[in-house]
Amino acid sequence: MSIEMAMMGKASADDRPATTCDDVECVMARPASMTDKLMHYCPGCTHGIIHRLVGEMIDEFGLLDHTVGVCPVGCSVFAYEYFQCDAIEASHGRAPAVATAVKRTDSSRFVFTYQGDGDLASIGMAETIHAAARGERITIFFVNNGIYGMTGGQMAPTSLIGQKTTTSPSGRIAETTGMPIGVCELLSSLKGVAYLARVPISSPKNINTARKYMRKAIRAQLENKGLGLVEFLSTCPVQWAMSPIAAMKHIDNTVIKTFPPGVFVDRVDPVDATSTPMPAVAHTGAEA
Repeated sequence: MSIEMAMMGKASADDRPATTCDDVECVMARPASMTDKLMHYCPGCTHGIIHRLVGEMIDEFGLLDHTVGVCPVGCSVFAYEYFQCDAIEASHGRAPAVATAVKRTDSSRFVFTYQGDGDLASIGMAETIHAAARGERITIFFVNNGIYGMTGGQMAPTSLIGQKTTTSPSGRIAETTGMPIGVCELLSSLKGVAYLARVPISSPKNINTARKYMRKAIRAQLENKGLGLVEFLSTCPVQWAMSPIAAMKHIDNTVIKTFPPGVFVDRVDPVDATSTPMPAVAHTGAEA
C-alpha cells in the first residue's frame, strides 16, 4: 500500500462519527451486590467466577439489604471487600458457628458462608457436620480446590491420591494419610440437610448448572427447610503448578473421578432429586 493510500484511509477513518457509550448495548454488568474493588486472587483462580455467582444470586433474590456473609481465614479472607452486604470475618473453620449465631439472633437475615476445603473439611469439619446435623438455616458455598491455597500449598483432606503438595512432596499416600474426604457424600446422610450438590467450575455449561444449584441452596434457607450447601470444584493453578487452561482440564479429566458432580440431597423440590452425576463439559484448549 502506498503512503498516499494509507493517508487517505486514515483520513476516511477520522471522518467517521465517534462511537459513544450510548451506542453500545450493555449485555453484562457487575452485580449490584458487588463492589468495584480489584480482586486479589491469583490469575486463573475461579474464586472470581464464584464470587460473581454469589453476587448474581443475591441480586436475583433481592436479598442485598438482608444478607450477612461470613468469610473465614483462607484465600477468601478479603471476600468482605467484594460484596456490598454486611460481612463478618470468622476464625479459621468457624464460619458455620458464626453463621448459626447470626441466623438465630435475627432469623430475617439471609446468611451465607464462603469457605475453602482446608477451612471447611479440616479445621472446621466439626462445625460443618454439627451445623448440618442441626439443620441450621444457613447456606454454605464450599470452594474445593483440593489444597490449602493461601497458607502455602499444604495437603488438604480433599487432596487427591498421588497429589504433590508442600506436605506431601512425593504425592498423597492413602496408607498413611487416608483417602480424600467427599463432603457431599459425608453430609448426605444427615436429615438436617435440605440441599446438597457439587459442580465443577470448568465451563460455561457447568457455571449455568452452578446457578441452578445455588438457587436451590438459597431456597432451602428462605423456605425454612434446612441447611443448603453447594460444593464448587475449583482450580488453584499456582499451587497445582499448572497453567489456567491445564487446571481447567485437570478438573474435567481427573478431579471429577474422585468428586463426581451432581445433586446429592434435594428436600427443596424432592421430585427433582437425583444422585446421578451430571456429565462434566470438557474444557477445550491445549495442555500447557
